[in-house]
Amino acid sequence: MTDRRTHDFVAIGLGPFNLGLACLAEPLTDLDGVFLERKQEFDWHPGMMLEQASLQTPFLADLVTLADPASPYSFLNYLKQQGRLYSFYIRENFFPLRSEYVDYCRWAASRLRSVRFGREVTSVTHEADAEAYVVRCANGETYRARRLVLGTGTPPHVPAALDGVGGPALHSSRYLDHAEELRKRDRITVVGSGQSAAEIYLDLLGDIDRHGYELVWATRSPRFFPLEYTKLTLELTSPEYMDYFHALPAPVRDRLGTAQKALYKGISADTVNAVHELLYVKSLRGPVPTRLLTNTALTAARYDEGAEQYELTLHQREQDVTHTLRTDALVLATGYRYREPAFLDPIADRLARDEQGRLAVRRDWSADAAGCGEILVQNAALHTHSLSDPDLGMGAHRNSVLLRTLTGREVYPIERRIAFQEFSAA
Repeated sequence: MTDRRTHDFVAIGLGPFNLGLACLAEPLTDLDGVFLERKQEFDWHPGMMLEQASLQTPFLADLVTLADPASPYSFLNYLKQQGRLYSFYIRENFFPLRSEYVDYCRWAASRLRSVRFGREVTSVTHEADAEAYVVRCANGETYRARRLVLGTGTPPHVPAALDGVGGPALHSSRYLDHAEELRKRDRITVVGSGQSAAEIYLDLLGDIDRHGYELVWATRSPRFFPLEYTKLTLELTSPEYMDYFHALPAPVRDRLGTAQKALYKGISADTVNAVHELLYVKSLRGPVPTRLLTNTALTAARYDEGAEQYELTLHQREQDVTHTLRTDALVLATGYRYREPAFLDPIADRLARDEQGRLAVRRDWSADAAGCGEILVQNAALHTHSLSDPDLGMGAHRNSVLLRTLTGREVYPIERRIAFQEFSAA
């Protein structure tokens, strides 16, 4: 089937950011867009939907509220429609459960006319005569649009030390699918330093007595960093800081990006404290068969098919000591990194690049070589927009800017100054 219309835009991928854009665009009669998602329904980190896991951003950081508090697609309206608004109020916790947030997103997606599930994009080309992008899907459908919005997300990252190693190692994104099988192993190792690593370790630690396995948590960080959530630090997600960061030379931005990881990849203080409390409780009955290793980087790995074990080469960075660890199961809570989808290959020459070959994303989140806002990106600009890029709380702000580009007018008021700090010398 070919969609004969030329839309104003086609958005590819439906994570929280593009879903928020769809919700904010829905009431605009002068804007014609379509959102394509390869999955059959909205889904977001299904392997980490632990029962009590919550978001690390408050409920105001929903799909729409910080752009349009009166939107019918707000989290509070979702709660009201579900008959749970008063329960949430009495709970007195600003942070929704992760499973609750996903259900909210599905509720919103089911009400949108512009969303098409089950559409896996296979190629994007450009027709110069028509000045339109042609988006082809695996099911044979074709869509045309004057602009693209890329929201394909960040796929799981596997360390280079495990390239080609084989064996049953699994990324944290698939944890719940394999949690019961993991508990049957004698030795389990979790590698990583962020919230996912902490939640998985805590979940496995809770059953360590019942199943009798040994549990190791290794991180290359000097300590188990808590998420920095003080108010002035939160201003680093402000529009002013984005202006400041984006204007810095690329080498400076890259250096800052490395230094700032603990500000958005840390562990919530509640989770850190819960880990220590559970270790304390379990230690009352004797030594707990677990190890927490800091300053420890995974530098190499080998899978022994006969023993069905991994031999991990670990480097204690401060002591400059290398040692090995054998483990039956390996969980990689090693995060996610942006990877350009292959379907963009036919239009590679239409994308702006920096000296390292990365997308040269402008301040307004456009990344087309022509510089006219033809190609817009979501959550692909950590190197140009700093830690605000993956932050759910700034999604509505970015979508307000994207809608200004798509419509030529400021549909939702864009707050440009929210910080008390001055980031620039001038």
